[in-house]
Amino acid sequence: MSGFAVAFGNSDRNIVEAMMKPIAHRGPDASGTYSGQRITMSQNYCRADIGGGVVIGNAIPNHHGDVVICYDGQMGNWPELAAEYEVSDGPFREERLLLALYAQHGKDMLRYLDDTIFSLVIFDGDDILAARDLLGIKTLFYTRKNGTLYLATELKSVMQVSNEVYEFPNGQYMNGAGTFTRFAELPTIPPPSTTDTVDEMGAVIREIIERSFSNRIYFDVPVGGLLSGGMDSSVINFIGSKAYKSRFGQDARLKTFALGVGESNDIHAARIMAEHIDSDHHEVIIGLQQLLDVLPDVIYYLEHFDPSLVRSSASNYLISKYAREHGIEILLSGEGGDEVFCGYKYLAECPTEELFERQMECIGFLHNNASLRLDRMNQCNSIRVVAPLISSELLNYSLSIPPQYKQHPDEGQKIEKWIFRKAYEGLLPDSIIWRSKQEFSQGSGSADVLPGYFEKQITDEELAEAQAKHPIIRSKEELHYFRIFTSHFGEAHAVDTVGQWHLL
Repeated sequence: MSGFAVAFGNSDRNIVEAMMKPIAHRGPDASGTYSGQRITMSQNYCRADIGGGVVIGNAIPNHHGDVVICYDGQMGNWPELAAEYEVSDGPFREERLLLALYAQHGKDMLRYLDDTIFSLVIFDGDDILAARDLLGIKTLFYTRKNGTLYLATELKSVMQVSNEVYEFPNGQYMNGAGTFTRFAELPTIPPPSTTDTVDEMGAVIREIIERSFSNRIYFDVPVGGLLSGGMDSSVINFIGSKAYKSRFGQDARLKTFALGVGESNDIHAARIMAEHIDSDHHEVIIGLQQLLDVLPDVIYYLEHFDPSLVRSSASNYLISKYAREHGIEILLSGEGGDEVFCGYKYLAECPTEELFERQMECIGFLHNNASLRLDRMNQCNSIRVVAPLISSELLNYSLSIPPQYKQHPDEGQKIEKWIFRKAYEGLLPDSIIWRSKQEFSQGSGSADVLPGYFEKQITDEELAEAQAKHPIIRSKEELHYFRIFTSHFGEAHAVDTVGQWHLL
C-alpha cells in the first residue's frame, strides 16, 4: 500500500507535490516524481510496498519505454501471471508486471486483475488509463480544474486542488477526457451450487486460503498479526504462525496484537488463540479517554464519520500504532471473512432465498465504508496490511456454497459463517470456532462506551437542529464525528463521498 497523485492536462509539478504532502504517511521510505508532456505523476512507498528487497530513497514512478505507472494495491495472482509474462521477482515486481500486461493488452489488462485490489494510473505518452478494483478496496479520488484532471489516493490530497472532489467509481476505468467505462461488476444471480460435501467444502476453503496467504506474504520485512480472537483473524494468524515457524524455525514466534477497552471479549479470546498458536502476544488495554483523544486523528485519516466505522477504526488505529512502534511493517488481517461467508448477524434475519442478494448488498458497502479501515488505519501508521480472505477465488467458491451452509439453521437460530467454522474444526479451539460473531468495535469494547458518552454530551435540541440542516446525521454520536469531519473537509462534496452502514 502506498500513495500517489497525478495531474493530466496543464500539469504543474508544484501542485502535485503539494498534493503528496498530506499523504506522506503512506510512503515514508521511498518517493519520486515523473514529469512529462501534459503529465505529472508522483508516488511514495513504504519499504514493505516495494517487495523483493530494500530500496530506500528516490523511486520515480515505474517505466516501460514511454509508459509510466502509479499504483497502489496487492496482487493475489502475481506468481501465475509473472510466470506467464516472464516478469522476475524483486523490487517493484507488481508494477513491472502491470506494465508488461499493459504493453500486451492495453486497457484490456484489467480483466487479468480479478484477484488484485488496486487503484492505478497509467500514462502511455498520449493518454491515461485510471482504474479502481471492483470491490473498491483501494481508494481513488479525482477533481478537474482549469482543464486539468487530478487524481490521488486520498480525499485530503485532491482537496489541495479543489473542494469539488469525487470518489472514483469502483470497477470502472477512465481516460484523460474523463469518460468512465465499467470493466467488471458483481454477479446479479448466484452461480450453480457446488455438489461438494461439507468435508470437501472445508478442504477447498482451507486450500484456497492457504494459497491466498502464500501468494501475498513473503516475510521479507517484519510481519505481525492483528488478533481479535474472532474467527477471521484467528484463522489468518493460525496460518501465519505456521508459515512463520516454517520460515524462521519452530522456536520463532509471530508477533500478534490485540486491543480492548478494559478486559474486553476480544482480549480474552485473543489470549486463548495466542497460546494455541504459540505467538509472541501483545495487548493494549485502553479506556474511554484514550478513544476520545484519538478521534480527531482517526477521522482525519479515515475521511469518514459513520459511527460503526469510526468506532472500529479508533481501536484499529491504536493497535496499528502500537505494532509500528514495535517494528512491524506488515500486519496480517482477517478482514473480508464476513463479506465472503455472510458473517454479519443481521443477515440471519433475511430468508435463505434472499441471502445471495443481501450478500451482494453487503459487499457493495466496501468501496466507501467497510474497507476504509483496512487501508487507512494501518497506512496512516506507515504499515502495509494484508488480508488473505479478500480473494476473488475464495469469494467465487463461497458464492457456489448453498446459503444454508453459510447461515446455518440450528435449534431455531442461525449460525453465521457455519461452513467456515466447520472448515477449521479440530484445528482451532472450540471456544474460538463457535464464538458468536461480534463486530470489531463490539468485541474490542469501543461500541460499549462511545454511543453512551455522546448521548450525555449532546442535547436533543442540538441533534434536531443539526438533522434539520444535514439529514444524513442519524445520532448524537454521528453528529460529533460529522463535526470533526467537516472541520477537516468542509460540508460540500466531501460529505457525498461518505457511505453509511445501515446499522449504527
